[in-house]
Amino acid sequence: MANMSDARGPLSPGLPHPPGADFWRRIRRSEHLTDDAFTVRCDVVIINEIRIEDAPTVRNPFVTVPQSNLIQHLGDLLRSKKGADMVFEVGGDTFSVHRCVLAARSPVFSAELFGAMKEGGSGSIVRVADMEARVVKALLSFVYIDSLPETEDEEDQGTMFQQLLVAADRYDLGWLKLICEEKLCAHIDVFTAATILVIVEQHHCHGLKKTCIEFLSTPVSVSKPADHG
Repeated sequence: MANMSDARGPLSPGLPHPPGADFWRRIRRSEHLTDDAFTVRCDVVIINEIRIEDAPTVRNPFVTVPQSNLIQHLGDLLRSKKGADMVFEVGGDTFSVHRCVLAARSPVFSAELFGAMKEGGSGSIVRVADMEARVVKALLSFVYIDSLPETEDEEDQGTMFQQLLVAADRYDLGWLKLICEEKLCAHIDVFTAATILVIVEQHHCHGLKKTCIEFLSTPVSVSKPADHG
């Protein structure tokens, strides 16, 4: 509560100049003034959410920390075959791999190699009969270094990504499956749409399915097939 007599007292050094006589006359006539005093109400809002901003990182000008080279090391491990404890045999090609890397990246590999689905025997050689060697190579490239090998043939890419999508779904590599879906969206034409639709139905690729249906529902796309030579 503020008192009128207190309000007109001397000011401390540095405070603004006090209000004039006209101001106090208006205050005395105010309905809020009672017994030469008035009450000042202050509302305080407390916000439960606390915002903490990280202070900017101060970098030492004499020490430079390079980017992580984990991917490079894993790629070297795949290429060098050092410490490999299992071999994929695909036709006449073989791929030496590391069980722990496969298990870390794929829950299906983990169950097959170390879990309840583990088959009897040493299983150091695994013969793959339902996959092409290039698909296995691309699959392993993704498992080890999170990227796929380059494919120059544009038409061949479509077939490659169809097969790789099936493999990704088989081994529960969700990110790779989405990458294949995205790639296949650019390879839909009147020659491939039906085949891709069969794949998406079997492997539950909802985004790719919608893209196929949208393509087939566009008369211009159907009436102007891509040139396949």
